[in-house]
Amino acid sequence: MKNLLVTMGIDPDRLHFSWISSAESTKFVKVVNEITAKVKAIGPNQRFVKKEAKVA
Repeated sequence: MKNLLVTMGIDPDRLHFSWISSAESTKFVKVVNEITAKVKAIGPNQRFVKKEAKVA
């Protein structure tokens, strides 16, 4: 799976799957905060950053 993501230009560190029950609100908050911190540390995905504005 990792090689497929890399081939498609997606950093595998930006994808996360986690099973969280609707009764596990504290786990949900923890997972979201961890993923958010990880992605912010990685920075913008350069493949999807617009290089320059296109003017008609």
